[in-house]
Amino acid sequence: MKSLKIIALVSLTILFSNCSKSQSFKSLPVADFENILKTTATAQLVDVRTSEEYASGALTNSKNIDWNGGNFETEVSKLDKSKPIFVYCLAGGRSKKAAAKLSEMGFKTIYEMDGGYMKWSAAHPSGTKTEDKGMSKSDYEKLIASDKVVVINFFAEWCGPCKKMGPYISKMTKEYNGKAKIVRVDADKNKTLFNGLGYQELPVVIVFKNGKEVWKKNGFVSEAELKAQLN
Repeated sequence: MKSLKIIALVSLTILFSNCSKSQSFKSLPVADFENILKTTATAQLVDVRTSEEYASGALTNSKNIDWNGGNFETEVSKLDKSKPIFVYCLAGGRSKKAAAKLSEMGFKTIYEMDGGYMKWSAAHPSGTKTEDKGMSKSDYEKLIASDKVVVINFFAEWCGPCKKMGPYISKMTKEYNGKAKIVRVDADKNKTLFNGLGYQELPVVIVFKNGKEVWKKNGFVSEAELKAQLN
């Protein structure tokens, strides 16, 4: 009986420990994130994207500390742990990791913008720089309007799955030359198009035949999986 009580106590301890970890920061939709940010006088706003991404457009008064830059902990340690900190990235993946790390480092109040700058840009189309608009919707429609099979792959330099897919997609571009048109589109440089098409996650692969979408997938796509759609 005593051993059963000990097991139950250990189980409860683990349960509460996991719960506390999962609640180490609040992930909020864009509107809620902005509302709390505006009403927090001591807010510290951190953009964890690369310096190149940050230069292309960012939230006002944000500080750029690259999550993948190698000195993230050193830089954020200069911030005040007792004051609320707000973090965001492009789509939400890096900012969630950063928020968890901030919690480990002792920051007490942490807000993460779910969906990141992509969703913020979609909600504030007038707030993005004109030079960041990239390919127009009409140019995109001309690109996919072909009697050949067209494959569009939206990617970003910081995206892990995108990097894994890059080599085989480059190889397939040559392999399928004359049979299919395979085009990679940088989502960072084409934010207006990406947001306008309703995409929010990377990578995205879309297959068109005679100008009509016949297949689409969000997330990692293997070489065999894509070839199955083209053969």
